[in-house]
Amino acid sequence: MRIALCQISSTTDPRENLATVRTHVAAAAEQGARVVHFPEATQCRFGVPLAPVAEPLDGPWATEVRSIADAHDVVVVAGMFTPGSEGRVANTTLVTGAGLHLGYDKIHLFDAFGFRESDTVTPGEKPVTFEVDGTTLGLATCYDVRFPELFRALAATAPVILLGASWGAGPGKADQWDLLVRARALDATSWVLACGQADPAADHGSAPTGIGRSAVADPFGTVRARLGGEPGVLLSDVDLPLVEQARATLPVLANRRL
Repeated sequence: MRIALCQISSTTDPRENLATVRTHVAAAAEQGARVVHFPEATQCRFGVPLAPVAEPLDGPWATEVRSIADAHDVVVVAGMFTPGSEGRVANTTLVTGAGLHLGYDKIHLFDAFGFRESDTVTPGEKPVTFEVDGTTLGLATCYDVRFPELFRALAATAPVILLGASWGAGPGKADQWDLLVRARALDATSWVLACGQADPAADHGSAPTGIGRSAVADPFGTVRARLGGEPGVLLSDVDLPLVEQARATLPVLANRRL
């Protein structure tokens, strides 16, 4: 399965970001991608009020992404915001195209490093997987990467986990991101394809608006490819039999007792 990771830098304009999605999907499909993965907050970057841009999965933004996916016969995975509870929003990963149209609401909210995502975002409640051409893929979002339990739960059925992020900058944060992506691939003995927002040119204060460093980690925790901080695209041909090999060689899921 060929998967494209599109490391972009979202703006505050959902229509402008939609045009970016359209351009990247067309290019990725032309290069044989079956799944085109965009980062968290593709619809609109962090650092601005999110309630005004939140739309349901059957709203115009997600519907247009579905049309783009269907036009190119691919599955698009992209971060957006949907209405939540108590005036907040949900940090949702949209999966659409090829007969799919669903969302994963981020479970673990980024209440750390001086930022309180829970002030404006409602947490999700359950893991989500989906199937493409007979292969199950799991979903995780940004701060989720610090919680191995989620990745182990997804690994029960998913040999591939897509992680979207808008990682916050700061001392040691890039090293932590690199380490955590590899660690979660080892925990799950699954492929982890981590797509982050590019490092923006402007300073948006404490808002987590991205550092780049999108990466493809195999089930042994080896990074097969990585981007820097600038916008770019990674195309990865995921070797599914390697998951079986890793789980036979390093059966951490079978050996787990707690």
